[in-house]
Amino acid sequence: MLVGYARVSSAGQSLDIQREQLTAAGCERIFDEKKSGREAANRPALKEALEFVREGDTLVVTRLDRLARSIIDLRQMADGLAANSVGLRALQQAEFDTTSSTGRAVIGLLGVMAEFENDLRRERQLEGIAKAKAEGVYRGRKPSIDAVAVRAALAAGESPSAVAKRLGYARSSIYRVKDAATPAS
Repeated sequence: MLVGYARVSSAGQSLDIQREQLTAAGCERIFDEKKSGREAANRPALKEALEFVREGDTLVVTRLDRLARSIIDLRQMADGLAANSVGLRALQQAEFDTTSSTGRAVIGLLGVMAEFENDLRRERQLEGIAKAKAEGVYRGRKPSIDAVAVRAALAAGESPSAVAKRLGYARSSIYRVKDAATPAS
């Protein structure tokens, strides 16, 4: 079964063109929504479509950017579909069809590119940290909370707000330590 997914980013945009293309491609069921594509987790129709597809189905989109915003997201989505024996096809990117050997090769190349992209990002991050250290402005990660000091201050009668301010922690962190130390009733 061909299952379509259509998405536009804002309420002012129309889904009609995507729906028409998906219908013309033979999609028997189409899921659509008007949501930003930044986070797949915040797209209920996409989640519904991914739960709907079964082994042997193909999820069809008009363009890959309707489905994912980065190579990494796309690769993860394609891998998840493949693990369930579901194909993925983009109508306007004909070479992207994981039901064909060429499409599977393309997704393999995307995986390599995603790994390369991660490596470059990590290198830039390390370069930035080295530069910040050389300039004396790198503070690094905040140390984890000193639960012993927090418990001692609370036991001495200090308020959670006062402990947070004095030790430089978020008040919510102080309450987490306090709640963890309080036996459940």
